[in-house]
Amino acid sequence: DSTVWSWGNNGDGQLGNGTTILKSNIPVQVGSLTGITALAGGWYHSLALKNDSTVWAWGRNVYGQLGNGTSVASNIPVQVSGLTGITALVSGDFHALALKNDGTVWAWGRNSNGQLGNGTTTASNVPVQITGLTGVAVLASGADHSLALKSDGTVWAWGYNGLGQLGNG
Repeated sequence: DSTVWSWGNNGDGQLGNGTTILKSNIPVQVGSLTGITALAGGWYHSLALKNDSTVWAWGRNVYGQLGNGTSVASNIPVQVSGLTGITALVSGDFHALALKNDGTVWAWGRNSNGQLGNGTTTASNVPVQITGLTGVAVLASGADHSLALKSDGTVWAWGYNGLGQLGNG
């Protein structure tokens, strides 16, 4: 029925059911979200893509990973600011990425290793466009790095590279 259910830790509201009860070992419904087509989970936060191509987030928000212009945690889903036409989403530990229907990629949250791909290492609590990246078909993310598969078959990576995650030698 396209609703979302969650369970586990909830100290930062990551169950999305309006509480911060420490945990739930049974599934609880996430707010009043309906029409959900995709989900992504980060470290203490979650994301949902609705069938109207908007993105919703809840949980911890210390680095702006909810993308709603604040750094305040939310125990109910809040809409990620300014995103429409989204077709896919992924999440790292404290950052998130969304793919738009025009092949551009947007990111928000922690950026200590450049995982937002905008040429800075400054966190953003609203989505910012990945600089110079278009024609993207698929996204993936690790803890602090991000990847994109372009429609031409090339793979692009950015962010933390301490263990060779970017594959650039």
